[in-house]
Amino acid sequence: MTTSNDSRDIVLAFSGGLDTSFCVPYLKEQGWNVHTVFADTGGVDAEERAFIEQRAAELGVASHVTVDGGPAIWGGFVKPFVWAGEGYQGQYPLLVSDRYLIVDAALARAKDLGTNAIAHGCTGMGNDQVRFDLAVKASGDYRIVAPIREIQKTHTQTRAYEQAYLEERGFGVRAKQKAYTINENLLGVTMSGGEIDAWEAPGEGARGWCARREQWPAEALEVTLRFVEGEAVELDGVALPGEKILAKLNTMFAQYGVGRGMYTGDTTIGLKGRIVYEAPGLTALLVAHRALEEAVLSKQQNRFKPEVARKWVELVYEGFYHDPLKADLEAFLAASQRTVNGEVVLRTNGGRVDAVAIRSPHILNSKGATYAQSADWGVEEAEGFIKLFGMSSTLWAEVNRS
Repeated sequence: MTTSNDSRDIVLAFSGGLDTSFCVPYLKEQGWNVHTVFADTGGVDAEERAFIEQRAAELGVASHVTVDGGPAIWGGFVKPFVWAGEGYQGQYPLLVSDRYLIVDAALARAKDLGTNAIAHGCTGMGNDQVRFDLAVKASGDYRIVAPIREIQKTHTQTRAYEQAYLEERGFGVRAKQKAYTINENLLGVTMSGGEIDAWEAPGEGARGWCARREQWPAEALEVTLRFVEGEAVELDGVALPGEKILAKLNTMFAQYGVGRGMYTGDTTIGLKGRIVYEAPGLTALLVAHRALEEAVLSKQQNRFKPEVARKWVELVYEGFYHDPLKADLEAFLAASQRTVNGEVVLRTNGGRVDAVAIRSPHILNSKGATYAQSADWGVEEAEGFIKLFGMSSTLWAEVNRS
């Protein structure tokens, strides 16, 4: 169906939070017929999903649809991210990368309605506006409406304004949303706002899935993951779709407080961004995959691959999800996974997770030598290797010693 530039229908990517809730009456008062789309990327339970649908109806939308985004987020993000194995700036596991799949769902709904108008609730200070806008622009000729950016032209305390705006029109605001911006999906939870933005210690309200230390089980947790060409395909001997493996890992490792951290990063637009994040399942996957890679990839592969990974992560973080370089880098990452096959046993007593056992036919073992234990070469060969390997450094020292 072709889209119309004259349509007053607009599709809003909707989460039920403060920002997107504000967008509905704001857009309606500007004459739009607001159609909301919630892309369920796996971070909400049935109760929350029902709340989002009820919230949309309460706000008076023209229509609302919920889309299952779990399979898309696994294939479109999790699989290549685990192949890459690097967080942004060495730490942050890109937990809001579901934005690109949300855009896809909104564009599909716009096509159904025959409109080219897309709206989102991103602020003018954050990274998500870049991700949403660039993903939309890469997909066609669409009109993008960003109400939060619009009100920031005249209001400095935007969240307080949004809350008052909704309350004046009879719409309540959940208490948790007054202090924090909270994002949940299959990848994990991110929290910002309140004392986090003020560079203070996060309060008890800034907690998502991860249990507190005193709540960790006394018994250690062990799980076994099986990988085929770098993709997790089994959990404890049971074959499952990737998104279900990740969901189960989230539940299991969150009980032990795994994957929770605080992060300050250099955002796309140049501000410092401080968040609390929780990614129990993704952390477990990354640890297992890294351990298997270290055992089966060559020395040169293990040295070079992080350079490709860091660039891939930067592209996804900064909004270039559809840039051709990303696809080029993924071709390399996929090729590097052809021998990443085997099983990894993970263990946690709480707080962190370790890969304690690895089984693979591709482990690069030498039949005649074990590191620091035994070797099938002689002393003369070792001394000759050291002499040649360090010749440049040794010569520099000799020439410049005086």
